[in-house]
Amino acid sequence: MNVLFVEDEAKIANFVRAGLKEQGFVVDYCDNGDEGYLRALENEYDVLILDIMVPGKDGLSILKLLRGQGRNAPVILLTARNELDDRLAGLNLGADDYIAKPFFVEELAARIHAVVRRSVSNRQNILSVGPIRLDRITREVTCDRQAIELTSREFNLLEYLMRSPGRVFTRTQILEHVWGYDFNPNTNVVDVCIQRIRKKIDPIDEPVWIESIRGVGYRFRKPESSS
Repeated sequence: MNVLFVEDEAKIANFVRAGLKEQGFVVDYCDNGDEGYLRALENEYDVLILDIMVPGKDGLSILKLLRGQGRNAPVILLTARNELDDRLAGLNLGADDYIAKPFFVEELAARIHAVVRRSVSNRQNILSVGPIRLDRITREVTCDRQAIELTSREFNLLEYLMRSPGRVFTRTQILEHVWGYDFNPNTNVVDVCIQRIRKKIDPIDEPVWIESIRGVGYRFRKPESSS
C-alpha cells in the first residue's frame, strides 16, 4: 500500500516511516507542503497522511486543493491534541480521519486500513487483466484461477503495473513508487523482482505479460481484445 507522508518534525517523521515500513507500507515522505502537494498531484497513493502545520502549503490547504480537483484518495490529518477547530475544518474539507499527537504508529496503521476499507466503494479494488486477477484488499493474486504466491514487494510492483496496462514505466519510476525515494537508484532490484514475478504469472505457452521496453523500463501488456 502506497502512502504519502507529509511531516516536518524529524522525530515524528522517523518513527512513523520506520514503523509503517515494518508493516509493509511503501512510504513516500517529504517535509514541506509545497512538495507534498506536487507529489500528490503527480502520483497515485492509497492514502495521504498530512500534518496540518507544515512549511509551505499547510495540510488543510493541500486537502482543500486536492478535493477541489476531484482527488479522492483517503486523507488522514495529524493534529495537535487540543486543536478542535483544525479537526473540524479538516473533516469539513473532506478529510477521512484525523489522529492527535502524540500517537502510536500501530494506531496510525489501523487508521490507514480503516479509511482504505471505507473508500472501497469508490475505488477499483479488483484489477483484472487477461488471466491475471489481483485483489488489492485481500492481497490475493490468481492466474487462470490458480493462486499465485507473491511477496509483499512483488505484489506492490505487480499492482503498480496492472493499474495502467499498456503504459510504460521507467525503472526509476518503479523504484520510487515500490521501494521508496531513499533507495539506491543504481540497484538492479527492479529487474530481479520483475524476473521473479514473471516466473510465477507467465505460463510457459503464453505471451509474457510484463514486457521489457529496451532502454526505458517495463509495462504490463494489454490483452489483444482491449488494444
